[in-house]
Amino acid sequence: MKIDAHQHFWQYDPVRDSWIDDTMQVIRRDFMPADLQPLLEQHQLDGCVAVQADQSDAESAFLLKNAASYPFIKGVVGWVDLRAADIEMKLSAYSVHDKMKGFRHILQAEPQEFMRQPAFLNGISKLSSYNYTYDVLIYEHQLPAAYELVRQFPDQPFVIDHIAKPKIGKGDMIAWKKQIQAIASCDNVYCKISGMVTEADHDLAYEIYQPYMETVTEAFGIKRIMYGSDWPVCLLAASYAEAIAITEQYFSSFSKDEQALFYGGNAVAFYQL
Repeated sequence: MKIDAHQHFWQYDPVRDSWIDDTMQVIRRDFMPADLQPLLEQHQLDGCVAVQADQSDAESAFLLKNAASYPFIKGVVGWVDLRAADIEMKLSAYSVHDKMKGFRHILQAEPQEFMRQPAFLNGISKLSSYNYTYDVLIYEHQLPAAYELVRQFPDQPFVIDHIAKPKIGKGDMIAWKKQIQAIASCDNVYCKISGMVTEADHDLAYEIYQPYMETVTEAFGIKRIMYGSDWPVCLLAASYAEAIAITEQYFSSFSKDEQALFYGGNAVAFYQL
């Protein structure tokens, strides 16, 4: 099964979605399952994992409702207040939904100290009891704090979104490479090769992405990486076809079995799709 392991849906709201500023006009509209389905079919992808874009219980309900209506949405990464005193009750309530696979908080918008808060750590500690994953959305400078986080929970499955958003457009990957190799040493951590085009100053030249994909693949190994489009955010810099073509060129030299792992097998295993 071929899977896009990272994309979003939303019904655009100018207040709620204020992060979509004037430079992002192309994504200032609704993006719904009917918009994504033909793109998946065009690229022979069997399904996707829908990831939260808003931090609210309403967002999780919205994604679950879409997943119930569209079979190609194989899993949902929702949002829950991990710092809530009643976090176990909240997780138990979500456990009745088979397509709820994990959760994410937009850590890139938080200070690094957020990942050290006792209430947040308590929430993370409860996820594995319900077989939930956790998506780590950070910038590269937050990798040390994320490394500290994942080491505390060796039995909790984590996945780094967007290869931790290195400054691809700047071309300086020394610090990022060292830190990504460190976090990859934790066997419970996967990585999504996703979201690269928006970190590269809209440059789609394959050569600038190749060393980043090589670093991640060598660090995590072929069994702990997965493909994600980051649609529709990717549209800020590239079409769906242009974004996936970058990974297709890199992985074209890999065996069919290895490609099958990257383009679906690992996502199926990680999210239990």
